[in-house]
Amino acid sequence: MIYLKAVFLAVVQGLTEFLPVSSTGHMILVDEFLKLSPDKSFSEAFMVMIQLPSILAVVAYFWKDLWPFVRDRAETRARIVLWMKIVVAFLPAAVLGVLLHGLIEKLFHPYTVAVTLLAGGIVLILLERRKHAGQIRAARDIGFRTALLIGLIQCAAMIPGTSRSAATIIGAMILGASRMAAAEFSFFLAIPTMFGATAFEVMKNGLDFTGEQWAVVGVGSIVSFAVAYAVVAAFMGYIRRHDFKPFGYYRIALGVLVLGYFLLF
Repeated sequence: MIYLKAVFLAVVQGLTEFLPVSSTGHMILVDEFLKLSPDKSFSEAFMVMIQLPSILAVVAYFWKDLWPFVRDRAETRARIVLWMKIVVAFLPAAVLGVLLHGLIEKLFHPYTVAVTLLAGGIVLILLERRKHAGQIRAARDIGFRTALLIGLIQCAAMIPGTSRSAATIIGAMILGASRMAAAEFSFFLAIPTMFGATAFEVMKNGLDFTGEQWAVVGVGSIVSFAVAYAVVAAFMGYIRRHDFKPFGYYRIALGVLVLGYFLLF
């Protein structure tokens, strides 16, 4: 059963990692009912570690745009500068993630997820009611100062249910990015952020996993990669024609449902 549970959690993770609805929040809610493992530390580590294959899906999908060493020198330079901006945006979460890890773990609770789902949904809807498309049209046009500010806003996603994707997309749009530029930069920023989070979990717990636990992580990783790749492709097509309001309404509905359930039962 643990493998079936791992597959289900990986599908949920792959579906929600890059949508502004919080993959971690969804997995916390699903695990509340499925109970992947009686070992709570393994369950929490699993939920972080299967995010890495999702990030690899982003690397695979955007490889032609991210690999810096191409024949055109000007293009190579532009891509290296883009990576420098991504690193700048990554640094705040890297520092605070290490310093506040113990506090963050205490927030892994359905009530926290419900409240942050509601708050994020309201912000998304209000943001989309603005009537300008954003001056920054592409991720590479985001400046270093703006990248740092996006990175600071990303730190809010340490609270379960906030959504790293939602925080970075909302932050980028508030700072003048178009919907497409915000989504692209959010995807690119996910690469070092989730690599770092996974490496931290491996150093903290990974060497103590049993053989079966590593096998469970392996199964979840394969499923997570496949689902995430399909979602990234679909999501990029979606935001070319639509806004984020449906995700805001979904977050609010789910937050109300979760609060209602845990208050009643």
